[in-house]
Amino acid sequence: MVASAIKQQTFPVLEMTCASCAVSVESMLKAAKGVKEASVNYANQTALVKYDATATTETELQTVVRSIGYDLVVNVEDPTAIKEEAQQEYYQQLKSHTVWSAVLAVPVVVIGMFLMNLPYGNYTSMALSAPVVFYFGRMFFVNGWKQAKHGKANMDTLVALSTGIAFLFSAFNTFFPEFWHARGIHAHVYYEASAVIVVFILLGKLLEEKAKSKTSSAIKKLIGLQPKTVNVIVNGSIKEIAIAEVKVGDVIQIHPGEKIPVDSIVVQGSSYVDESMISGEPVAVAKLEGAKVFAGTVNQKGSLQLRAEKVGSATILAQIIKMVQEAQGSKAPVQKTVDKIAAVFVPVVIGISILTFILWMILGG
Repeated sequence: MVASAIKQQTFPVLEMTCASCAVSVESMLKAAKGVKEASVNYANQTALVKYDATATTETELQTVVRSIGYDLVVNVEDPTAIKEEAQQEYYQQLKSHTVWSAVLAVPVVVIGMFLMNLPYGNYTSMALSAPVVFYFGRMFFVNGWKQAKHGKANMDTLVALSTGIAFLFSAFNTFFPEFWHARGIHAHVYYEASAVIVVFILLGKLLEEKAKSKTSSAIKKLIGLQPKTVNVIVNGSIKEIAIAEVKVGDVIQIHPGEKIPVDSIVVQGSSYVDESMISGEPVAVAKLEGAKVFAGTVNQKGSLQLRAEKVGSATILAQIIKMVQEAQGSKAPVQKTVDKIAAVFVPVVIGISILTFILWMILGG
């Protein structure tokens, strides 16, 4: 195997809603053809994947992740922007669903707790809680089903089972109360439980999404250090081009106050350059002909002409951004422990529930 064929790359992951989701995505990636290592970080919604580029492609990795109901952002110019746009859209959807589900759940709680003998109360509660459970909470059922198809379970599975069973059991008792009355048991309904569970889970996810939106601020600040356009000297005249179009050897004109776009060497002029973003030193450094300057640093008073040496992902700034992204994508030891617990938590809870039901039936509960 050729060593150069091994690639390590960070991909944004969309639609993960719990730590168990990250465990599911990670296990699927690790099992994918050509993948050597995979680490999924739920906190910043990324997957750090080390894979053999001759055995698999980014698109194939995306297909694997999509098969269990999530998505991997690949083959786009700015994957971070795509992730942020999807997160913002998801946040707005969560906000709307949380507000409207709460509006519908409040009267259900009032009826279930204080107005239990209200005429047609059960039918009213059923009508109000049905959209909360099956419309505003439909993502739990969709995600739970996608997991079940692969023999997996996550927190969505628990929410879907608990709210769905509570609602269906209550609906049965609403339409056929005589089934229990004939056995001397009151036909209880639990519409408020199913509705309130959905509301609180949605509220928790809403608060979590708001917190997660702040995790990319460090990356944004680093990316903001690099200008979007560059003044390149072509045949004695200055031409403004996009930063992505700069090539090694291009001569760049830098005016006072402008940011250095790429790693370069000074070919004409002298100035002082603020390199605090790299060295932490607040005092500007003198730059004469032949001196090296780095992307993201700020030219002070003089004008400079630079010859580009390193562009794109080869610049020091790009390497810093990459290391920060990989550091954010890696897992702390405590997070690895949490993931191990999350991997068995859902099956254990479901197993205890089934065991409780069996014992209840055997012992005549």
